[in-house]
Amino acid sequence: MCFAVPKGALFDDSLRVLRSAGVDVGRLAEAGRQLIVTAGEIEFVIAKPTDIPAYVAYGGVDVGIVGKDTLVEAGLALVEMLDLGFGECRFVVAEPCDSEAEVARHYRHLGVIRVATKYPRITERHFAAKGVQVEIVKLHGNIEIAPLIGLADQIVDITATGTTLRENNLRIVEDVLPSTARFVANPASLRTDSARITDLAERLAAVGLE
Repeated sequence: MCFAVPKGALFDDSLRVLRSAGVDVGRLAEAGRQLIVTAGEIEFVIAKPTDIPAYVAYGGVDVGIVGKDTLVEAGLALVEMLDLGFGECRFVVAEPCDSEAEVARHYRHLGVIRVATKYPRITERHFAAKGVQVEIVKLHGNIEIAPLIGLADQIVDITATGTTLRENNLRIVEDVLPSTARFVANPASLRTDSARITDLAERLAAVGLE
């Protein structure tokens, strides 16, 4: 079985739940700069979180751990088997604290507002559901800057505590989508190796109930 584990914020909790589920992660914890580590019968691939949906969907790996935010934005065909319950955050719409009237006036006059985000698919779907016309500006980092320099009226971004938004004089307008880490599987792998993947999912689920 080939298993994609995310680098970054979800890495330590991924190891914790795998270890609690009885998976040997000793070599994974000491991987250093290695990107592929074999431990027991599992080959671990340490991957950038945004790449994991593609790794799983196209069969580069059999299973993986990925945030719901990344999963929804990727929009690929894979099987979401389990909510692992860690890495909790949420998508929000935010704007400068003193701009509510200005954004409303802008929309009345132009019939569209400009929204900066790293997640255009989620943003487009959210505003379409509300019947609000938006022009989406795709950025790759420091989304909070966009409304502060006049690049956008609002932003859609993920936040855990809202601290960064507050420190940049932004207020949350509305929630879009909650997000936690998910255990996902390649559909073909799930058919051909169902017993092992299902057993692993059940052991991970049991960890969440402890």
